Amino acid sequence: MIVIHAHFDGKVIVPDEPVDLAIDRALVVRIESPAESARPADESALSWLAQNAVEDADAPNDLSHQHDHYLYGTPKKPQ
Repeated sequence: MIVIHAHFDGKVIVPDEPVDLAIDRALVVRIESPAESARPADESALSWLAQNAVEDADAPNDLSHQHDHYLYGTPKKPQ
């Protein structure tokens, strides 16, 4: 499966970038609007984090210091 960003010009669906597809090949097209939850271009990552933060009693209390350990399984850093 490939994803192609496109727009509808009132008559046909037009790809927003060049596509490499075989000519006259049958396709199944799924129409989907961009996600409403997508971060606006002018919103900062910090703002997004603040709005989506959660409190979880099961989260490790050293997550910010040991993030590589929890993400990639590296040994924990000395404290």
